[in-house]
Amino acid sequence: MKAMNGQQLHDLARRLWPIHRSITGNGTRQTLNIIKEYLPDLKIHEVPTGTQVFDWTIPDEWNVKGAQLIGPDGEVVIDYANSNLHIVGYSIPVDTELTLEELQPYLHSIPEQPDAIPFITSYYHRTWGFCLPHNQREHLKPGKYKAKIDTTLEAGSLTYGELILPGKVEDEIFISTYVCHPSLANNELSGPMVATGLATWVMENPDHHYTYRFAFTPETIGAITYASKNLERLKEHVIAGFQLTCIGDDRHYTYLASRNGNTRIDRIARRILSKKPNYVEYSYLGRGSDERTYASALVDLPFISIMRTRYGDYPEYHSSEDNLETVVTPSGLQGGLDAVKECIEVLEKIPVLTTTAYGEPQLGKRGLYHTMLNKNTSEEVMLRTNILAYADGTNSISDMSELFDEPVDTLTMMVQELVDHGLILTHQQSNNREAGALT
Repeated sequence: MKAMNGQQLHDLARRLWPIHRSITGNGTRQTLNIIKEYLPDLKIHEVPTGTQVFDWTIPDEWNVKGAQLIGPDGEVVIDYANSNLHIVGYSIPVDTELTLEELQPYLHSIPEQPDAIPFITSYYHRTWGFCLPHNQREHLKPGKYKAKIDTTLEAGSLTYGELILPGKVEDEIFISTYVCHPSLANNELSGPMVATGLATWVMENPDHHYTYRFAFTPETIGAITYASKNLERLKEHVIAGFQLTCIGDDRHYTYLASRNGNTRIDRIARRILSKKPNYVEYSYLGRGSDERTYASALVDLPFISIMRTRYGDYPEYHSSEDNLETVVTPSGLQGGLDAVKECIEVLEKIPVLTTTAYGEPQLGKRGLYHTMLNKNTSEEVMLRTNILAYADGTNSISDMSELFDEPVDTLTMMVQELVDHGLILTHQQSNNREAGALT
């Protein structure tokens, strides 16, 4: 498969746009099966209703056949066929008649965005409802309304997709995205699109060092399910993880840190994205997607989020205005794709440093510690010992340059000196410190 570009990803997003996705159901299956056309080795998994996953339980599967709200004069006021955002996600089946006053608690609109249809869900509380533009809601006539919602909520399964592309080592770069929102461009489709583009890029370049793991899951419950089923493997082998969402617009470049805030992938992403236009940075306190699971205390993966404009920070968020015309663009998707690729290329190509010595090595017997110290030689010795102190298998020369406020060229010369004396090893980062994957 040839690597996909922003325009091709935008075309794929248009194909997926009409499908009604949720945390379970046929829309998610249909979406994953289309993505599988581009990623033939994508495995699609089903997890039955009632399965315990960490502190959660897989809910009943939800599917929609149709929904209408019929007004006092017999006119169809709301028709699910016109927009899959018109129905509250996970609405129970309904066939009832109510006055406009009785109906109001089941109607949802955004006064600040009077022409937008909001995205509303109720996954774990049984209810129902319709979503509509506030302008339309304000002009509803008094009288009796017929609410008809044809849905099923029954035992089924949660569906997710997984793609593993083996590398030279078992240590992994993990890319996660979610497939559970209907017809939302930046908040939904941009993530799976960029993940698909990354997968085709890795497939086109098979000589990669690391193994690549891609997960296309429903948000929250899907990530919890995936982590619970793969926890031991993830904790043992993931050296860097990316949550991809809201990564297709042209406004900002956003980095959201891991819980630790200073893992190697944090440092790489901050270094790369801070050079992009309109850069925004958030700590883990600003989290809001599946990094909540993957970087949580007991899962504890080195996991960050890369976005264009973060969820909640753009006016079209969670509404019908989050579209493929004015919000998500081919250039926006390309920019998001390139940003993640740049981070991955650093992980693949820039070695980290590991000392071979337990404790501080004896530099004097190697001619690296001067017996007659002056200011300059003292600074050289201190810099050598600092390099050795931070050569723990997670820091590169670029990391040390920032940490010590020293030029890369100076550090490169000193690192080579220490390599020549057998005190430093250079290699790709490994989650297994003993394995090392030395080059």
